[in-house]
Amino acid sequence: MTTETAAKATKWRLRLSRADVKATPYALVSPYFILFTIFGLFPMGYTLYASLHSWKLGGADREYVGLENYKFLLFEYDRFNWSVFNTLGMFLLATVPQLVCALMVANALNKKLKRPMLWRMLILAPIVTSVVAVGVIFARIWGQEYGMVNGFLDLIGMEKVDWEGARWSSWIAISSMVDWRWMGYNALIFLAAMQTIPRNLYEAATVDGATPRQQFWQITVPQLKPVIIFTVFVSSVGGMTMFVEPMMFDSGRLLGGTDGQFQTTAMVLVDILRTHGNYGVSAATGWLLFIVIGIVAAINFLVVNRIQGNK
Repeated sequence: MTTETAAKATKWRLRLSRADVKATPYALVSPYFILFTIFGLFPMGYTLYASLHSWKLGGADREYVGLENYKFLLFEYDRFNWSVFNTLGMFLLATVPQLVCALMVANALNKKLKRPMLWRMLILAPIVTSVVAVGVIFARIWGQEYGMVNGFLDLIGMEKVDWEGARWSSWIAISSMVDWRWMGYNALIFLAAMQTIPRNLYEAATVDGATPRQQFWQITVPQLKPVIIFTVFVSSVGGMTMFVEPMMFDSGRLLGGTDGQFQTTAMVLVDILRTHGNYGVSAATGWLLFIVIGIVAAINFLVVNRIQGNK
């Protein structure tokens, strides 16, 4: 091999090496974006197209109506506005106690315990439990006639409560399902973050005479701020798309009680499609729900920026 040929081969190998370094990362992440385009962006675009048309499910005829479906939901269909109110209310009742309890449980698991792996597996048990089974069991726990909670109230001389009959009582019952199911998941996220906190911070605080409670609020919680924001964001998305828990609480129906007192926006979306067969209005409901979730996400983004700006 001549010197010129060897130089060309070396130059070609260098080009291949540079191309490999630049192109390989994009090739490795491309399957996600391809699948997201097929199963994410395309359905979103098609749903947006459907929301702008008067379109009955199973019918070939469709008529462009612009924003009429959105106007109908916002200004004429009362159940939609009440469903947004119900969804936000149950989201707050489910998210705040859930994250507070998860933080406390994670702090307890971060201590020196016997068989720590066993305790961590036990708090994950609700996640692997079928959500339908959870809904059926909790519907019996909060039942009016033979429910466990009303049985306890009757035992201590208090009147039984119709948990399905009122808005606030039904919210509490449904939120308890969400809290029970997802508290352990968030606790493990907090626990993983707690174990990355340098131990010398706690040792120095102990030398300075700080109590365990003071160490928790002045060291642990500030160090967990990014993780807390992340769990709030994920819980917000999950809470705003709540569907199975309220549906199972109402024995599989989509009306959310006699007056829609616990009907969520996701339930309205499915009810419009299944009961009325109106694909256009159902698609508009999905996009309005997407906008509400986007607003919640934007609030979280502003909170994150404010926290980072104060550091």
